[in-house]
Amino acid sequence: MQLARVIGNVVSTVKNRSLTGRKFLIIQPLSADLKPSGNPLIALDAVGAGAGELVFWCRGKEASFPFEREDTPTDCTIVGIIDSEAHVFRRS
Repeated sequence: MQLARVIGNVVSTVKNRSLTGRKFLIIQPLSADLKPSGNPLIALDAVGAGAGELVFWCRGKEASFPFEREDTPTDCTIVGIIDSEAHVFRRS
């Protein structure tokens, strides 16, 4: 799992049936000291995250694990919300 900040929403007018009712968000990956790292990504939301929240996300086959159906077509999923930045390890 990696850290990211939710920076926006995605509106999809056509999508796979298994994604009906699911939300896509734009996330900015972060380093351990909460600085932007790399390019923003589109992630499927599994936890009800919103704009500005600090989240955990994963990629690859594991990205579909939070969903009941194994055929959920995602390779980037938000899997947790971090309640407080104070709990994040920061390098000195």
